Amino acid sequence: MQGAHLVPGSFKDFNNLVEAVKLVDIVISAISGVHIQSHQILLQLKLVEAIKEAGNVKRFLPSEFGMDPAKFMQDTAMEPGKVTLDEKMVVRKAIEKAGIPFTYVSANCFAGYFLGGLCQFGKILPSRDFVILHGDDNKKAIYNNEDDIATYAIKTIDDPRTLNKTIYISPPKNILSQREVVQTWEKLIGKELQKITLSKEDFLASVKELDYAQQVGLSHYHDVNYQGCLTSFEIGDEEEASKLYPEVKYTSVEEYLKRYV
Repeated sequence: MQGAHLVPGSFKDFNNLVEAVKLVDIVISAISGVHIQSHQILLQLKLVEAIKEAGNVKRFLPSEFGMDPAKFMQDTAMEPGKVTLDEKMVVRKAIEKAGIPFTYVSANCFAGYFLGGLCQFGKILPSRDFVILHGDDNKKAIYNNEDDIATYAIKTIDDPRTLNKTIYISPPKNILSQREVVQTWEKLIGKELQKITLSKEDFLASVKELDYAQQVGLSHYHDVNYQGCLTSFEIGDEEEASKLYPEVKYTSVEEYLKRYV
């Protein structure tokens, strides 16, 4: 990236990590929380200690970028996916105990994971023939282009309005049910898809046959698609990114799906 200066640091060498942190004002963590790849959320506890030791960081954005573990009641989260929420709360508590200035960015659903497959797990390209709908398919979720998530995250880092707060990326055009996502795609291709409904009971039965990593991922799909966890609570305009930064022209669900036409 033009203008970027790479600063090496290692989680295996605490002093080295501290020295790297001393060279920056803002720390944004992008450590993976996805079990099917490399789940390392608690590794951030070392980063918290390094930031505390360095004493110069003006803002820390830990690896959140999904559902808000504090808002989504953890006792209703499906196991074993709940482990991700639990671990994010451990990191949050460590940040706040250390007195580190923070912003938590709740980005909801990455479009690349959800929209390309019309909200079907494991699908990355939208079908032109049929789609599986989850339950009553009326639970709304929030889908965001990854580039927009990055833009909003950068906007928060020196904004006093976002200091020690959770910011939600919930632009109004991107709050849709799965059926509405499918209808948007059907409009773009000029064709109605055959639809198969997958009940909650059948979904849960299918999850039991999978390995642990896949069960974690499908737990999140359950919470989003069957429980509607992302839209189960109210947020204020001062907490919502598209309201805070109206100058950002975010990508709507329809605009995102056009790339597949």
